[in-house]
Amino acid sequence: MWENSHEKGSPPARWSEFTDAFIDQFLPTKTKVARAVEFETLKQGSKNVWEYYIEFVCLSKYDVHMMPTMEARVRRFVQGLSPLVINEAATAAVNYDMNYGKMVAFAQATEARKLKLRMEREGSSRARSAGNLGDSFVGGRSAFRGGLSGPS
Repeated sequence: MWENSHEKGSPPARWSEFTDAFIDQFLPTKTKVARAVEFETLKQGSKNVWEYYIEFVCLSKYDVHMMPTMEARVRRFVQGLSPLVINEAATAAVNYDMNYGKMVAFAQATEARKLKLRMEREGSSRARSAGNLGDSFVGGRSAFRGGLSGPS
């Protein structure tokens, strides 16, 4: 039906044109509006950057007027990022020539680096805590129970 609505001899339709027409034909307006609102309020939250990106892509098609340019798309993506990566991503978006794909890769790399650093810090602080706890035991007796003064 959609193909028949095009003029004879016109170039083949692109996939994006077909999907837009399909959504317009079969998705109720109420659902489109709800998805657009969901997109406008989308935040990374507890998702990793990749999961946020996937949801961003899926919902962005319902609110295309919100992102008429690459800069607007990058800005909207950065606005929804978690506090872990938003500062670096916002700085990169302003200071470097960041398209959408570069921003997604930058946010993923920043997230991975920061999570690795956090795990390393937590691991070293646990090791220090365990080391300090181990110092309070001498010869199997607790130093706080007279273990240092000999048998009672």
